[in-house]
Amino acid sequence: MIPNGYLMFEDENFIESSVAKLNALRKSGQFCDVRLQVCGHEMLAHRAVLACCSPYLFEIFNSDSDSHGISHVKFDDLNPDAVEVLLNYAYTAQLKADKELVKDVYSAAKKLKMERVKQVCGDYLLSKMDIQSCICYRNFASCMGDSRLLNKIDGYIQEHLLQISEQEEFLKLPRLKLEVMLEDNVGLPSNGKLYTKVINWVQRSIWENGDSLEDLMEEVQTLYYSADHKLLDGNLLDGQAEVYGSDDDHIQFVQKKPPRENDHKQISSSSSGSLSPSATVQSPKHEWKIIASEKTSSNTYLCLAVLDGVLCVIFLHGRNSPQSSPTSTPRLLKSLSFELQPNDVIEKPMSPMQYARSGLGTAELNGKLIAAGGYNREECLRTVECYDPQKDAWTFIAPMRTPRARFQMAVLMGQLYVVGGSNGHSDDLSCGEMYEPEIDDWTPVPELRTNRCNAGVCALNGKLYIVGGSDPYGQKGLKNCDVFDPLTKSWTSCAPLNVRRHQSAVCELGGYLYIIGGAESWNCLSSVERYNPENNTWTLIAPMNMARRGAGVAVHDGKLFVGGGFDGSHAVSCVEMYDPAKNEWKMMGNMTTPRSNAGITTVANTIYAVGGFDGNEFLNTIEVYNPESNEWSPYTKLYKF
Repeated sequence: MIPNGYLMFEDENFIESSVAKLNALRKSGQFCDVRLQVCGHEMLAHRAVLACCSPYLFEIFNSDSDSHGISHVKFDDLNPDAVEVLLNYAYTAQLKADKELVKDVYSAAKKLKMERVKQVCGDYLLSKMDIQSCICYRNFASCMGDSRLLNKIDGYIQEHLLQISEQEEFLKLPRLKLEVMLEDNVGLPSNGKLYTKVINWVQRSIWENGDSLEDLMEEVQTLYYSADHKLLDGNLLDGQAEVYGSDDDHIQFVQKKPPRENDHKQISSSSSGSLSPSATVQSPKHEWKIIASEKTSSNTYLCLAVLDGVLCVIFLHGRNSPQSSPTSTPRLLKSLSFELQPNDVIEKPMSPMQYARSGLGTAELNGKLIAAGGYNREECLRTVECYDPQKDAWTFIAPMRTPRARFQMAVLMGQLYVVGGSNGHSDDLSCGEMYEPEIDDWTPVPELRTNRCNAGVCALNGKLYIVGGSDPYGQKGLKNCDVFDPLTKSWTSCAPLNVRRHQSAVCELGGYLYIIGGAESWNCLSSVERYNPENNTWTLIAPMNMARRGAGVAVHDGKLFVGGGFDGSHAVSCVEMYDPAKNEWKMMGNMTTPRSNAGITTVANTIYAVGGFDGNEFLNTIEVYNPESNEWSPYTKLYKF
């Protein structure tokens, strides 16, 4: 084409052809003017090509006085195979590396200041990261000083801490074990403030007392948390504590120890009492950071942190103190949380779910407790967890197809059914699905006749019932009752309830269907109805002692146990039992934690309560009922011989 008399021609193959020829010249050593020596391996290349790709080499070549001779660049800390990958990239724009070599390619790209390659390698590592490898990847990102990579890995760890804590690399990390004695009627503060106090205690122990981090990790450290929110050294002796005036987020007391012979560190304290170490004590590069933490029981915490630049695990256990005065010395026998003696029988906190869940569905399936969906920090979940009481362990099964909360789950003919609920965006769902344990997968079931949220679901006489719930336009309760026949795969209507209700507890006992409590609009109900499938009628029976919505229900020894819920002002922990022979309710032992919208289920003739909302936070904890003592406990017994 010749516009305006000028010849114009573009050879689409020229660049690709020229690049290929340049790379061939490099490999044959022709016209090369730079010699790279990498750990004893010699590589030839063209200075102009490398200068275009590597700012590091550009600076070297630009300062080379002998610009017409052969430049020599030596690397003693790079993998020759990784450098060869980068040379190929410089000539072909194609980055090809075996997965085992990617970290070395990243390191070489960092040295040569090839930022684009660093980013591509980092993204590849993130795509391959899983719960087994994330600690290893974090160590690598920390060594590389890559804040972008670290932030993404730390975000992953925050989401999967409990799963990661069971992996080999996590178990190899150094551990700081803290036993915190609690004054009467005092609870540990929230995660943020708690670990701020812990980090400050570690800093003071190192900077003021001359301890090393290794010293602190040698044995369980005993601390004391008083009613006025002060964290004290558990080994305080009268007259040996110095008070530092500081705000609530800083340690108030520090034990004074005799100075060590080789301890000549100079410490200066400000008027506020916060300690400022000299440069010889702490390098600015030494990081102090909480990466992720989980509250694994009411007074037990697990945390992954960076302390003085060291990635380590913090185990913290709060325990009621035998002492009531903060001036006395707390005495503590060896913590059963950390050390077991032969032939000991101990109580260990039951393993928590991987995810905190409120408004979840629970059921017993093949001797296991199934916990599905629910809300987790305002997110609606698809994941489904399975608890094995024999192993005290949670595992994941196939996730539901739809995120779902505010629903109930039932077992029908050996399969799990979930219907209705909310997905976090739409208040009411009409879809349902069925879990088949043989293939570990969920399949859709016919949709409900109307959208239903906060409805009760139960299996009775080979059919699936959905009762009550919220209407699609607000929180007004419904009287609707529908039944699903798995043979005809169709929904039909049953007799309506006597009282509109949503967020009710529903279960089957003795061939009848029970719907318990709930709310009519927002007014909590104590009333209970029983459905007789033979004559298709609902009958009001004796009401509960307490009005509540969002309660859970389980059957044990021919009786109904209803626990937790919301009484109109706060989440409750109380439990009551219904005896159908006497048509009366009796108050029973309270759960250890208030639980609203929790799951309560009988597994292997044992009642479990799991998840829910305690009024402040979503829960991932589990507790079990002992009918002999009429007590609930978050612990399981372990025997060590």
